Order: sequence, then structure tokens, then C-alpha cells
Amino acid sequence: MRAIVVVDKNWGIGKNNDLLFSLPADMKHFRETTTGKVVVMGSNTLRSFPGGNPLKNRTNIVLWPGGKKREDCTIVGSLGELFAEIKKYPKDDVFVVGGAMLYRTLLPYCDEVIATKVEADGGAEVFFENLDALENWSMVSAGDPVETNGYIIRFTVYRNSSPLSFGG
Repeated sequence: MRAIVVVDKNWGIGKNNDLLFSLPADMKHFRETTTGKVVVMGSNTLRSFPGGNPLKNRTNIVLWPGGKKREDCTIVGSLGELFAEIKKYPKDDVFVVGGAMLYRTLLPYCDEVIATKVEADGGAEVFFENLDALENWSMVSAGDPVETNGYIIRFTVYRNSSPLSFGG
């Protein structure tokens, strides 16, 4: 399982249940990386999408305790249910896409994090773990800087040397 995230220079990821930046190059990267795959999110992330609708052309799994079942995505009510659902798919096809609580909960189980780093301070209210400071995590690749919508971004990949298993 992998996580995919955009972080500012302070590892900030959001404010007011929204992204910090509008980054067309990153949106394209996100679409190309996750289309045809499985995206795992919390209920606030689902609600933050246009119309509260799941992402098109992907299998959407939403951890939403007390959430009502829906036709357009899979709603699970607990971490145990989430792990059981994730196990149905190849682990490299599963991407955690937010929000902060779900990233924090599932990060120890992720093999990799695809992090788009923005060279700016977005004034975030919620943050991703600083992978540069975590013992088991190391950056294994960093792309060249890219300019998009007035921001400089860099696509990076971090690898977890000892991911936890949830039986998958």
C-alpha cells in the first residue's frame, strides 16, 4: 500500500478541509498515478471532492464510521473492515489519499509515499508526518523542480524500511 500526498515546506497538507495550493501539474500526476487503482480516504476527504462524489475511474474505499452505504463507493465503518477490504486488491494498486487522520493511521502500513513537495508555506492547519525525520523512512527519488501555477514543486518517493502488516 502507498500514500500519495502534496506537502508544503513544513509538511502541511490542508486547511479548511481543502488543499493548500492549486497545482495543475500535480493534479495531472495524481490522475495518472491513481486512475484504474484503489483510493482509500476518510469521510472528510470524500466530502471535500466536488459534489461529495468519489473519484472517477478508481475504486473508492471510504473509512466512515456510521456512514451510510452508497452505490458509488465502498463505505467501511472500522479499521478492521478497511483492512479486510484493502486485502482484496494488489497492494501496489492501493493509494491512501487523505485526510490527515487516515494518513497518520495508515502510514506505518505503507511501503511507499509519493510526496509532491511544494517550495512554499501554505499556512496549513493539518500536517503530514515529516518523513525526513522518521527512522524507517528514506527518500529514494526526487524529480527535477517543476513550475506550476506560480509554485515550484518536486515529485519525490519515500520508502518505508519496515512497514507493518495487517495480514494482507
